[in-house]
Amino acid sequence: MSKKGLGKGLGALIPMLEEKTGEKNIQEINLNEIRPNEHQPRKAFDDEKLSELAASIREHGILQPVILRKVKNGYEIVAGERRWRAAKMAGIDKIPAVVKELTDAEVMQIALIENLQREDLNPLEEAAAYKRLMEEFGMTQEELAMRIGKSRSQIANIVRLLNLEPEIQRMINEGRLTAGHARALLAIEDPRERIKIARRITEENISVRETEEIAKTVSLKTGKKVQKGRGEEINPALLHVGEQLQKILGTKVRVKGSERRGKIEIEFYSEDELERILEIIMGS
Repeated sequence: MSKKGLGKGLGALIPMLEEKTGEKNIQEINLNEIRPNEHQPRKAFDDEKLSELAASIREHGILQPVILRKVKNGYEIVAGERRWRAAKMAGIDKIPAVVKELTDAEVMQIALIENLQREDLNPLEEAAAYKRLMEEFGMTQEELAMRIGKSRSQIANIVRLLNLEPEIQRMINEGRLTAGHARALLAIEDPRERIKIARRITEENISVRETEEIAKTVSLKTGKKVQKGRGEEINPALLHVGEQLQKILGTKVRVKGSERRGKIEIEFYSEDELERILEIIMGS
């Protein structure tokens, strides 16, 4: 994921970190006085990449200071745990750092946003970070979107990936499915069909565009079976209306009924998403 789409980075959520750090604010802190943040959202660190960073640190030093806060008996990492781990691996004693006075909430926000700036971030990790920022800090999708430089619909669509079945989520974590594949699979209502298509994607190396076409076909077939089971005829015009509404609202929409009467079902996955849908409908 490109960092260009993440707004102003760490400073986007914590304005104080946008201030330029002069050399007088940088301290050399002993590594043994520093401890990791226990609430760090990133739990796994690639040993090979850490070794590469450690080699770079031995040759060039640490170019960007870590951010710490003072705690009892030492310092806690706010941002830069990977650099701290690599520095320990490189065998150096001290690391350049900026010490800030931050609340627990601010530390958590910074850790989450730093996590979002990782190059190897996968779609589910991104979705989980967005969800956590909204749930733990009371941020709406619109507020989050403005602060990280994405549209609200992008935030909503990414968070929806957390609704996929565990088997499909494993495929995403393993890199066998992309975010594009996952979003296309969400158009399929039947969980069993979703898993079936996901397996087919990995086995046959199907592209995102092909997946979208498959999902559309499966969804139409599923809709026809349900309607026939109820003794109702399929109205192509209603199917078309449903597809158009789905594109406009950015969520799953079903239009059921006949020319004389029917109903529209619009899915939402959080209060924020419901608010977003209502704003689109009301034209605000």
